[in-house]
Amino acid sequence: MTNLSQSVASLTHTNSINTPQPLPNEDPDAFHVRHTYALLDLCGVKGDGFVEGVERTRARVGNSRSSQLDAAQAIGDSGEKRKELDEKERAVLERLDRYGFYESGSHDRLVSMPAAPLAQPLKMVAPATIEAGPAPSGFAAAANSSRGGPPPPLPPSLSSLPPPQPLTKEVPRLEKWGRMIIPFTRDQGGNIESWGIREGVPDKKLRRRVYKGVPDRWRSATWVILVRRAVCKAGLGGGHPGFGGERQVEAEMKRLQAVYTEKLEEASSYDIQIDLDVPRTIGGHVMFKTRYGLGQRSLFHVLHSFSLYCDTCGYVQGMGPIASTLLLHLPPPTVYTLLCFMHSSPAYSLHSMFAPGFPGLLEAIYVQERIMQTCMPDVYAALRDKGVGTTAYATKWYITLFVTSLPFQTVLRVWDCWLLEGRDVWVVLAAAVVRVFHEHIVAPGATFESILSLLSSFFVPADEDALLAWMARTLADTKLRQSIAEWRATWAVLVKEGKDATALL
Repeated sequence: MTNLSQSVASLTHTNSINTPQPLPNEDPDAFHVRHTYALLDLCGVKGDGFVEGVERTRARVGNSRSSQLDAAQAIGDSGEKRKELDEKERAVLERLDRYGFYESGSHDRLVSMPAAPLAQPLKMVAPATIEAGPAPSGFAAAANSSRGGPPPPLPPSLSSLPPPQPLTKEVPRLEKWGRMIIPFTRDQGGNIESWGIREGVPDKKLRRRVYKGVPDRWRSATWVILVRRAVCKAGLGGGHPGFGGERQVEAEMKRLQAVYTEKLEEASSYDIQIDLDVPRTIGGHVMFKTRYGLGQRSLFHVLHSFSLYCDTCGYVQGMGPIASTLLLHLPPPTVYTLLCFMHSSPAYSLHSMFAPGFPGLLEAIYVQERIMQTCMPDVYAALRDKGVGTTAYATKWYITLFVTSLPFQTVLRVWDCWLLEGRDVWVVLAAAVVRVFHEHIVAPGATFESILSLLSSFFVPADEDALLAWMARTLADTKLRQSIAEWRATWAVLVKEGKDATALL
């Protein structure tokens, strides 16, 4: 029995504890990781949410007496959850914002997104005369060397991340959503298991209310509802026969929740990498602060099980920010289920985003470039002439679904729309960012460095409602949505014919 096992056994007052056993051909270090998280699930850790905690896997607990004592004292006990908060812990909680963040995080460059450029809708102009693809060899260098004008105007920068914008209409919206959402399924004891939309609520009303803002209190239920509705409509792809209704989707969710628990007992070749990524996935949040605290353990378990869901995708680092955002609202089995649905359903297509080579990422970038070419041809020309490839700045947007590029409150509202509308939301949001900084990109004195630096920033909308309203109008444009579908089909042909390598900036 390991030192950790002995400590847990003494705290749980038992001579034997039921923990994972090494599986055939399982890497010893990977088993150590999986075993550590399983043991700490039994007793927790002290100071969860308030202290940094003790590292046990990336560098195993040292052999010195002091290291052993620190590790043993960091394990939780039966009185941990019952004790009163001390003065320091209360002070920490008082610093939290409405979403549980006590730090704004560190960002190299904070830039405000003005609302004025979003006052006008996005319109498709005449067919582009600019040839798609990168500029001819040497052309970009020449364009950057001949500035031919004054320096580009400086974007409105911020010294620090402002607090979440006040939700002034939260109370009346709570009442409306409370009338719209009703119990969908109950357990044998009559307790509510899941929620649904009241029969007779038009899709247009639901869409309008989602874009105006889902109340925080209803967000967890709404996310499950939206995914269930989208999967019911779009299916799961890959030859899946589809669903006859939302109750069949609900049954599949219960099946996947059971699969999640089963996968926890299996070995994953990605466990060591997942363990390395867990503590650095979402910084500054009380749920994920403490090493091996409940939040970090939940994140590890979800990513462990999800890494076994698809042999092609396995695990990639971009899965962490998505899973952690879901965990702030939903329990781990439900998060696993939603990730599986988002992975397989054509409505979200995360499989293509995470498969080797990131084909979904390249498709999204191709679509974004076509939007710029047909709706903002001067921006497209400037990026092309300066040699600013879209992959250089937009890769992190799509891989993390903007989690690392926007304030958390904005991320939540955009995610509301994504779960409702599907993957087109991301290319439209990317177009919004580019549109907002139009004058900085096309300025005569703009250079490769100035443009790339700007588009690699952390963006803070000056008016969140204006951004969401612009996205709603743009995504309601049936002509544009049809063009997006056609561009996705065109990209598939380019890939099949081997012409995709020269189709992007």
